[in-house]
Amino acid sequence: MSDLLVSGGQVLRPDRTVEHADVLVDRDSGEILSVDDPGELDGDDHLDADGGLVIPGLVNAHTHVSMTLLRGYADDKPLDRWLQEDIWPVEAELTAEDIRVGAELGLVEMLKSGTTALSDMYFHVEEIADAVERAGLRAVLGYTAVTVGKDDEGAHADLQESLDVARELDGAADGRIRTTFQPHSLTTVGESYLREYVPQAVEAGMAVHLHANETTDEVDPIVDEHGVRPLSYADDIGLLGPDTFLAHCVHVDDTEIDLLAERDTGVVHCPASNMKLASGMAPVQALLDAGVTVGLGTDGAASNNDLDMFDEMRDAAMLGKLAADDASAVDAGTVVEMATHNGADLLGFDSGRIEAGANADLAVLDLERPHLTPAHDLVSHLAYAASGSDVRHTVCDGQVLMRDREVTVVDETAVRERASEHARDLVERAAGDGE
Repeated sequence: MSDLLVSGGQVLRPDRTVEHADVLVDRDSGEILSVDDPGELDGDDHLDADGGLVIPGLVNAHTHVSMTLLRGYADDKPLDRWLQEDIWPVEAELTAEDIRVGAELGLVEMLKSGTTALSDMYFHVEEIADAVERAGLRAVLGYTAVTVGKDDEGAHADLQESLDVARELDGAADGRIRTTFQPHSLTTVGESYLREYVPQAVEAGMAVHLHANETTDEVDPIVDEHGVRPLSYADDIGLLGPDTFLAHCVHVDDTEIDLLAERDTGVVHCPASNMKLASGMAPVQALLDAGVTVGLGTDGAASNNDLDMFDEMRDAAMLGKLAADDASAVDAGTVVEMATHNGADLLGFDSGRIEAGANADLAVLDLERPHLTPAHDLVSHLAYAASGSDVRHTVCDGQVLMRDREVTVVDETAVRERASEHARDLVERAAGDGE
């Protein structure tokens, strides 16, 4: 057995209290062995948390990690125009190597800001899986199927690939990778295809992840064509259930919120992306009050424009208060729970909490910063004052991925250089300059 001792700091406990304690980790099993009073534990290796706060690793429950290559490429447009005029045309030029390099950059960005688990939707998923395995993070991955704009053969092939990828990659990276079946959304995958392939995924016991009710343009066509709200339509198809989690859910009404709670279907809130694309304000407090599990995600770096979950917590708290017209809504403790335990619950990982038996997925924040002083309420600081650059160490599955701000698993400089080169070449190809 090889043990890692995280000592000298304060620890955020599952009940959101903070106490001085040390954390002992079994690096072989990747589990937390014990949380005890300072000086009571001993380990083979030591991670200094003096002057810091040990928190559960953050969970980015919805993102498109390879879109880091499009960070800042096309800003300040509404979702439909942004996708059709900018994102989809350049994505058509993506190679498997582009996706690998973009994923490497995004994973480094996340681990440097204390994120230890993510749920990703994209293409060439085997490349993303390889990058995840090398970076040492946990991930739920899947191939995102779209039938709009494809002939019948192409549509079937896309959905079959989503099923195949979910089967083939589940359990990869020594169990750190799980998978989902991923129809892109209710408006980009035709009804006949959903009715054919969703039952296959459910019968195979696959988790399901898709976009839903992000904008009114994802609501109105379904109401017009089917005479019901989108989530009632999804439920009739068999999409809702405890193994399904939906991204966005900005435009859900009371009946849909009740349906989500009844079906035990989770939601991933992406406040920064929703604000930037003017998609609207999700009724997060109403979802929580109904008993819906709500996690947090950054969405892709093309619509955020970073993958910092501390930013997302702050945005979620601020936007949640506006949406509810209530300054007490979506409070600090709630958004910390959304970014840790709730996200882990949606993804099916035993993470998001610091106690014996849980996954040893941790981050250590340096509290000795002007913007984190004074320390009246450290949970408040996590939600409203901290940033990813405050993270000193990151640990996932018992392995130290970043120590004293130095990434230990990949060459950060090389990753950045490759990403810059690939992003430049990608945009040139999309513009026709590479012909």
